[in-house]
Amino acid sequence: MAKLRIYCITNKQSDKLEKLSVNLVGVGRNSFNSNYLKCEGGKNINSKEKNYSELTFHYWFWKNKLNEFTNDDWIGFCQRRRFWLNSKSENLNNPLQDIILKKIPAEWADSNAVICEPIQLGTKFMKLFKRGWRNLIRSPKILFSLNKSSIKLHFDMHHGYGVLDKSIDIMRIEDREEFRDYVNSRSFYNPHIMFISKKTIMEKYFNDVFPWLFECEKIFGFENLKGYDQTRLYAYLSERYLSFWFKKYSNYIEWPWIFQDIN
Repeated sequence: MAKLRIYCITNKQSDKLEKLSVNLVGVGRNSFNSNYLKCEGGKNINSKEKNYSELTFHYWFWKNKLNEFTNDDWIGFCQRRRFWLNSKSENLNNPLQDIILKKIPAEWADSNAVICEPIQLGTKFMKLFKRGWRNLIRSPKILFSLNKSSIKLHFDMHHGYGVLDKSIDIMRIEDREEFRDYVNSRSFYNPHIMFISKKTIMEKYFNDVFPWLFECEKIFGFENLKGYDQTRLYAYLSERYLSFWFKKYSNYIEWPWIFQDIN
């Protein structure tokens, strides 16, 4: 029988998290008790956690754990403050434990992957002039669609002008121009580096995303990545690629999620 295994990744230990029906994973420099799986030993990129964030566990899981599952199983990831909902009709006022995903929904029957319901991007007028003036010079028409900013504009403004373009330039040729068109033409994406999938889909995704990110390291490195918007650059790049990749290579379904701060 197919099983559902969700891993909740956190950078801090939490009594509240430990009461939820999720498999806990600890990443980063903090200490964790035995309730948390830690991505230590085997093949790992723990030294890059500051810049890769939850991808640190994704990589470890791919190299050391994925083969323990069958092709019928559903395997997925959530985060300390973002959780999958059990259905599309949950009452969000109910306790978190009662509404988070615990079983395989019937709606997934014809799918092999699950991604977050999308978020719409928008840009405020003053922020555009402060952070996106180079984009504005190249394309003044941006002013007329501030409520539907492209993925590329949003990335340029928040994570470094031209960074996404340089990353796409070294992407594998099968995706390069399609992904470039995607980020220039879409004003929404499926966020949070959260997905659930069958084993074969996960294997293929990791085989595509990590080699690309490692090539990106050769351009951007680590030492010059400063501040909240750039330190986790490789996580931000993967987040945009995930949204594109699963729509191209999987039979996906979009699924609701909830933000709830848990300390």
